[in-house]
Amino acid sequence: MGIAGNIPHCGPGSAAVNEFIDAFNKDYEKVHLDYENNFWSTKMKLAGASADELSRTKTAYDTFLADPERLAAVRKQLAAEGLTPDQRHVLEIMEKTFKTYITEDPRVEEYKAQINQLEAELQQRRNTMDLGYTDPQGTFHKGSSVQLRNTMRTNDDEALRKAAYEGLRSIGPFVAEHFAEIVKVRNRLAKAAGYRNFYDMKLQQAEGFSLEVLFDGMLDGLEQQTRPIMEAARKTLAEQKGSDALKPWNIGYSLAGDVEKKLDPYLPFEDAVDVWARTFAALGIRYRGAEMNLDLCDRDAKYSNGFCHWPQPAYIRSDGSWVPSKTNFTSLATPSAVGSGKTALVTLLHEGGHAAHFANVLQRSPFFSQERAPTSVAYAETQSMTLDSLAGDAAWMGRYARNAAGEVVPLDIILEKIRSTQPYEVFMVRSMLSVPYFERALYDLPEEEVTAGRILALADEIEEKIEGGPAPRPLMSVPHILSDESSAYYHGYVLAEMAVHQTRAHFMAKYGRIVDEPGVGRDMAEVYWAPGNGEAFLDLVNKLTGAPLTSAAWVKELQTPLKQKLEEEEKEYRAAVAAGPAIPPGQEADLEMRIRLVHGDELVADTDADGGLAAACAKYKAWIRERWPRQ
Repeated sequence: MGIAGNIPHCGPGSAAVNEFIDAFNKDYEKVHLDYENNFWSTKMKLAGASADELSRTKTAYDTFLADPERLAAVRKQLAAEGLTPDQRHVLEIMEKTFKTYITEDPRVEEYKAQINQLEAELQQRRNTMDLGYTDPQGTFHKGSSVQLRNTMRTNDDEALRKAAYEGLRSIGPFVAEHFAEIVKVRNRLAKAAGYRNFYDMKLQQAEGFSLEVLFDGMLDGLEQQTRPIMEAARKTLAEQKGSDALKPWNIGYSLAGDVEKKLDPYLPFEDAVDVWARTFAALGIRYRGAEMNLDLCDRDAKYSNGFCHWPQPAYIRSDGSWVPSKTNFTSLATPSAVGSGKTALVTLLHEGGHAAHFANVLQRSPFFSQERAPTSVAYAETQSMTLDSLAGDAAWMGRYARNAAGEVVPLDIILEKIRSTQPYEVFMVRSMLSVPYFERALYDLPEEEVTAGRILALADEIEEKIEGGPAPRPLMSVPHILSDESSAYYHGYVLAEMAVHQTRAHFMAKYGRIVDEPGVGRDMAEVYWAPGNGEAFLDLVNKLTGAPLTSAAWVKELQTPLKQKLEEEEKEYRAAVAAGPAIPPGQEADLEMRIRLVHGDELVADTDADGGLAAACAKYKAWIRERWPRQ
């Protein structure tokens, strides 16, 4: 597939309509790019980053989308005679986008400006938080939320694991008072716009259905089906490893502490970019001339969650020329820490999946290829989560998990990992469910009850109800809840996980494999990615898999007997080792993309300047070894 390959022909249609579309696209690009550039510089704590500029450009972006005169202009074009189907499709997505953000109540714009300012202040406050843990000797150790969770999962010292958990718990009290004000204004905005509350507004704008459809029709059923599985898993864990294993700082370690250390040499951080690139290239994934900045390593004041945004959305101009995406991509790895390589790989597969999706939207406007409403959260997350699921497959590990000597990860480690985690995968389901249940309860609170103390107590109540006790990932440490763009959308991950299992089952039935199968990338690009938000999420899942979306495949996986799972994965592993990766280590992987590996303001490697991806990866590896020398 060439960079411009398979781009649909754009019929000429009315020249005046094409000029209108191109002008609107250009105006949208500008406000989107201005905001996203400030978003990146602020989150990455780059030189010159300004919370005020972030707030200003976010307000300008919101104002653009909420401009009734622009909606009226689009509707005037829709009423014109002689529109081609393609022109009508573009104008309709513009209309749908503006309708998502426009309301006649003048208070809405005032509330949006208040929220933007409050959030910028909260982000700045959160960036300056001395997050970390205090060891038993009283010494404070700084660390991001990712480092703290990694410590809980891998450190042998329970006292340090507990300290790391308490560090994560400290985020809630630190932000709660400021966050309470944001929640109040979010609800005021939503009610002024005619919605029940902020969650109802975000859900209807992004997914097109109500809270009742989401919870009564989808999430409650999954919650009820998995509750007995979760209760049985907690009982088994306590019986096998003692009641202390259920303490929130011990759960992750009890399940994977030893295995993570054994896996670590076979998933070195320094090879993560190369492994990700070869994995995607072998799947037939291409980025159509995109550019990507990757900022993968942790540092002080950097935003505490991985993400992928694209300041430049991909689209096709009216003359048929292609505008490739520009992507900013970050994670929070500490290369010297146990488990950092696996964390980086999963993040690369996940966020790189988002980037692949939005680099392959083949429509005539950036309105189709932006991540905010009316783009479905579940739709976007299905793409990234389908691809990051590969890291848990024996079929993938048998090909790509290798140590510095090139030796493949032993089968015994994989089987040990399955034995230690498969009976407890339901914990992940319940952890995911706890976020939307918390946010629904949060935004249902009467305004007078929205206080720091009530928010913290509510988080504890939901953890107990949904996860069976205090959560290893305290709810108030989940960054999605705090940020406007990612708040009230975590249900999208749950719906996406349903789609992931259904999509994987479809590919296994169609191809007999997923890893190194180029048909997977081709099918995802053609069915899931090309339409952008121009088609409904549920329709796209049905179109690819041939069936409506349900949780059946997911629940079936959770109920698979351990013996059967071990046999299936051993068979996949042996076939994978015999075959080897489709693109061997050291061989160039062509993703049709320029990659810049950065660390804040520092440019470490560049595929254009350094002669390709393999050379850039080698340069990055040398930089990693210099910054984080092996012990």
